[in-house]
Amino acid sequence: MTTSPEAPVRPHDPLDISSQAFWARPPAERDLVFAELRRERPLSWHRPAETDLLPNDEDPGFWALVTHADIVAVSRDAETWGSGQEYGGVMLEDVPEDVLEAAHSILAMDAPRHAKQRKVISSVFTPRRVARIGDQIREQARRIVDDVAGLESFDVVEAVSARLPMWTVSEMIGIAEPDRERVARAANAMVGWNDPEYIGEGDAMGVLLDALMTLHGAAFDLVERRRAEPADDVMTALVQAEVEGAVLTDEEIAAFFVLLCVAGNDTTRQTTTHGVLALHRNPEQKALLLEDFDGRIDRAVDEFVRWASPVLTFRRTARRDTEIRGQRIAAGEKVVLFYRSGNFDDGVFADPERFDITRSPNPQIGFGGGGPHFCLGSHLARMQLRAIFDELLHRLPTLTVGEPVHLAGNFINGIKRLPARL
Repeated sequence: MTTSPEAPVRPHDPLDISSQAFWARPPAERDLVFAELRRERPLSWHRPAETDLLPNDEDPGFWALVTHADIVAVSRDAETWGSGQEYGGVMLEDVPEDVLEAAHSILAMDAPRHAKQRKVISSVFTPRRVARIGDQIREQARRIVDDVAGLESFDVVEAVSARLPMWTVSEMIGIAEPDRERVARAANAMVGWNDPEYIGEGDAMGVLLDALMTLHGAAFDLVERRRAEPADDVMTALVQAEVEGAVLTDEEIAAFFVLLCVAGNDTTRQTTTHGVLALHRNPEQKALLLEDFDGRIDRAVDEFVRWASPVLTFRRTARRDTEIRGQRIAAGEKVVLFYRSGNFDDGVFADPERFDITRSPNPQIGFGGGGPHFCLGSHLARMQLRAIFDELLHRLPTLTVGEPVHLAGNFINGIKRLPARL
């Protein structure tokens, strides 16, 4: 991993956004801290993230990017800002290089490898396959709401939000029914390794590695089966894919499988849950959406994503000396993109604390700030959100929810449980 060998000694910002205790605080409290940073110090230097994964006493810290403009500018300048393994990847805390390779796939790659792999992966999502996935999503959403429609009470996360994205991924890639629950648990652990509920009596690294082994084992088994018996699914297409002579190794397929199971699962899951909660707390917005669902759902989806900001952070590392806001950033220094802060930037969003499904324009950065790492699955996520809210709003108009139980962590803006009644 590249670090800055002669990083200047500078005082860390007095506001804490690095400790595990900070990321266990309620989101509304954290939002106040980022609002102060946007207002007073839009570029600030912080101590390294507190972590149980790979503590590094020599890590000098990171620059926090909290405004929409800075996040977008860095996201779109991949020549200056690296994401690859040699720069430590994209997580706020350091992660072992073998974990980056095995779990982060194209997230932790730079050109030319990133472009080549992304092109091969994108090639399997043909218009025909995307259309078929859309049909599956609508049927899955209908059946999920069928299952809860007769219940008096249930957990929105378990019964609705978590089911649709994992079901979509499973059918899309070809995960067999008996393996789906095991894969889903492992995917949850990949983003919950620093939450006490997931760690239990173990340790963070153990939770992460166990989950990774489970997902890789499932991927290698599926690769072997699809080579022997091809099917009409994404795994078969990945095994057979070739673009301009480039193919994917089994290890690269397994890493993308992990990314698909985690990113393809948790972002839609969290946006759904936050969206259900926001509509409950803003009944006038719920009524507005029901009044003209087809005409307003696309803008509503953007507001769901902005409001949820399901991915909280990604980091980039300077590949060369550069500047932000007149501050010299040395090659090897880290910047962290705080997406939720950017999505509540009042210089871009009028009255950002107001949930508004008609907000326009709405340049939300919940799928990333643009550039080569813009979310590959954003189109599928929009399909899922349109389908599930269509079913929920029209078939469960009396749905009410209680107080959420939040996930602790600096990566996913997660809700673990959300009680509901009909």
